[in-house]
Amino acid sequence: MLSKYGLSQLKPVPQANLAANIVSVLQAGCFLGALLASPLADKLGRRPSLMIASVFALIGSMMQTGANGHLAVIYVGRFVTGVGVGAASMVTPLYISENAPRAIRGGLTGLYQLFIVSGVMLAFWINYGSNINFSGQTKYLVPLSMQGLPAVLLFFSMYFCNESPRFLAKQDLWERAKKTLAHVRNLPVSHPYINDEFMEICAVIEKERLLIGGASFWDLQREMWTVPGNRNRALISIFLMICQQMTGTNAINYYAPLIFGNLGVDSQTAGLFATGVYGIVKTVACACFLLLAADSLGRRKSLLWTSIAQGMAMFYIGLYVRISPPVKGAPVPPEGYVALVCIFLFAAFFQFGWGPVCWIYVSEIPTARLRATNVALAAATQWLFNFVVARAVPNMLTTVGNHGYGTYLIFGCFCFSMFIFTWFTIPETKGMSLEKMDDLFGVTELVEKKVEQGVIQIDEEIAEKAQLGGAVAARQGSVGGGGKGPEEVRVEKLG
Repeated sequence: MLSKYGLSQLKPVPQANLAANIVSVLQAGCFLGALLASPLADKLGRRPSLMIASVFALIGSMMQTGANGHLAVIYVGRFVTGVGVGAASMVTPLYISENAPRAIRGGLTGLYQLFIVSGVMLAFWINYGSNINFSGQTKYLVPLSMQGLPAVLLFFSMYFCNESPRFLAKQDLWERAKKTLAHVRNLPVSHPYINDEFMEICAVIEKERLLIGGASFWDLQREMWTVPGNRNRALISIFLMICQQMTGTNAINYYAPLIFGNLGVDSQTAGLFATGVYGIVKTVACACFLLLAADSLGRRKSLLWTSIAQGMAMFYIGLYVRISPPVKGAPVPPEGYVALVCIFLFAAFFQFGWGPVCWIYVSEIPTARLRATNVALAAATQWLFNFVVARAVPNMLTTVGNHGYGTYLIFGCFCFSMFIFTWFTIPETKGMSLEKMDDLFGVTELVEKKVEQGVIQIDEEIAEKAQLGGAVAARQGSVGGGGKGPEEVRVEKLG
């Protein structure tokens, strides 16, 4: 590919710049896609938005595969792919959190991160397999074409999925919303647990409408930035995503062979193999987190301890490269193998905290009317700083100290600072329903002050919505319910 696109004759710094441009144009498209997905998801729905995103990703993949030496087509194709990937990255956690039961919402939303790292792992091994089994243009055309497979699977799989019940409720499709809620909970429409959850959804949506009134773009922006509790949630989402990218995880994802080369792994094949192992470690660690810690250890504790662990791993790598830099052609010394292990440990630490937890937080803490806007803002921030990292790292590895040792120390400092940020600003949300987040962030008190002037009116509106959804006796059922409350039903039906 280097010779086909005229990159092999460039000197190291220009080649690093061009490689950074090719990689980072995808993130630019992702940034735009994440922003555009918010109004699309609120207007058309979560399900159609994911299908549209998959079409963009497929078209971009086809353009990259058929570029045939034209660098401009590669740029455009990666940008188009990025639009689809960015839109999907915004809608997917939103869709999952709005469908998931509260008891397992953290684990289900974290599955989004698990499949991200699984895809990255498969991409690493596809690169490795192509490198050792193919020659000529096939060596890079196979990995480029394989990008389209997940897009095809997403498009056709969404045909078998339901729309989010909370989106349907926001559109005043109350009867359909309740049927969908009962379907995803695997319970009868008249069940007390369904009645109870549906009444919570109705109450929150109506109170939010009372708080601001309109539902235009500017109404939602005013609600997000002038209501203190909503503003705090938006800022937490933004800074969580900044912190996630500044751990340095995507520096390794995008430039792992280069980084392993800087640590003494000279062979391209060996570097790709080490990158594949890195992907396996990330996937296994993420799966272990979701099974063992996502809904038991909690979000806040996971962020705290992994901040320190990640920083220590990065600092060891940086100090090793500074004190005992690898010599090209020489065997890797014992301390070098420890540095390589630290790369893998860093991957595991990231998947136990800052990888999945950030997506869990940003999709569960916003209020119902602002959830799409808040997740879009977070996803766009994530892709913006993903772009910054992708664009800067090749130059940093070339210019920031011998073998780029300063790169690791910079990311290590960011990791340590994230402990302080988490300690003072991030609350625990484990086990809370989406409708209870307003209580946690102090919005309920503000709503109640406005509701006091029209409480009879809003109660009547909620009762009307509940009746349209087939829940005339919702509150009586949630109290009586055959002796089973929502918590007992959740344990019985949802594990």
